Amino acid sequence: MMSPEDYMLPCLNKKIFGLDCMGCGMQRSIAFILNGDFIQAFQMYPAIYSLIALIGVIFINYFKNFKHAYKIIIILAIINAILILGNFTYKTFLN
Repeated sequence: MMSPEDYMLPCLNKKIFGLDCMGCGMQRSIAFILNGDFIQAFQMYPAIYSLIALIGVIFINYFKNFKHAYKIIIILAIINAILILGNFTYKTFLN
């Protein structure tokens, strides 16, 4: 029986240059969430939950505009940028 990992796309950056990209770990993190392993999902890709929140707010705001949506989206985008850059820096230079 095939597992979800058999269908995951390879990271071309990692294959060509041997370095993780800023999105490395996201697919496996989603697979962990779908399997109910929420802590492992965070450890694999720390920005996963803030990305889900950002996408959720954007999606809800698309259909029903709500007060302060713009501020919430900006704050979540900044949090995501910090988490993604921090994780990338850690994996690339400190690990």
